Amino acid sequence: MRFKPLAAAVVTALSFTALPGWAAWPDDKPIEVVVGFAPGGGTDLMARKLLPFVQRRLGPNAQFIVVNKPGAAGELANGYAARAKADGYTLAVVNMPSFFFVPMTKKSQYQPEEFQLIARVVDDPTVLAVRAESKFDSLQALVTESRQRPGSVSLGHNGAGTNGELAIHLLGRAAGVQLNPIAYKGTAAQKTDLLGGHLDVALVSAGELPELHGGGKGQVRGLAQLMPKRTDVLPQVPTATEAGLQILMSSERGFAAPKGVPADILKRLEQAIAEALKDPEFLGTSTDDKVISFLPGAQWQRSMDQGRKALLPLADSHPKN
Repeated sequence: MRFKPLAAAVVTALSFTALPGWAAWPDDKPIEVVVGFAPGGGTDLMARKLLPFVQRRLGPNAQFIVVNKPGAAGELANGYAARAKADGYTLAVVNMPSFFFVPMTKKSQYQPEEFQLIARVVDDPTVLAVRAESKFDSLQALVTESRQRPGSVSLGHNGAGTNGELAIHLLGRAAGVQLNPIAYKGTAAQKTDLLGGHLDVALVSAGELPELHGGGKGQVRGLAQLMPKRTDVLPQVPTATEAGLQILMSSERGFAAPKGVPADILKRLEQAIAEALKDPEFLGTSTDDKVISFLPGAQWQRSMDQGRKALLPLADSHPKN
């Protein structure tokens, strides 16, 4: 009889572990994935298209919920994620170079060191896009106009520290011209103004604008892509180097978690993302398929550290907030 209380305690403990609240990650509750840009942009679409395929590889009870917190080039979303509990139930979609550049130029709501990179998904060329009927038929024509009428050419970007904003600064310095940068909360808003004739040039990532790939019935043209050589995704678009301007800038997008998430969870996520990116069904529906460039978290961290060093001179001359 003296063993009955112990047996009862064991049964009680086992019954509690069977309750949903005691389930192991990722079955316990939905995983919140925070996106720092508005719905409909490249970052948002990448996450929403890929995550169902990642979810399948984490088990039948895994569930992702995408939460958009646009503003300040991803700073609001990154700050929110950095303050979250490091339990694997809050992830961030991070964008390079803004992820590390924003804290280099201001007192931001987060620091890159507060995160662990999980995996890079895409490395997307930055492109200068214009309406099909734009008077600019080349990057050199845009530069010539800017020399003759300083500040007359409007160029859109997705916020301070984003690849588009940095590219505008690099273009102005390389060409010795004054440009008119205009900040947007996302690529969707840029595209609306570009097609509506309210914006001269959109600085976007190639994968964010299907119109550049023949998906928009010739509504948009690419003036230049900011890569060392023409890429497979935009073989018809010349590089800035071909116009005599040494400007290189791409947009990397992937997933990160608050520092302290258990290593086994990070490994499962990294592996699930790597497998999802090879899924034929995902590749058949994704507009990012030509710019997919997977990197494991540790390797992406090393690449990010190199990129941060390369942009130090630009950060030193960048307006401080």
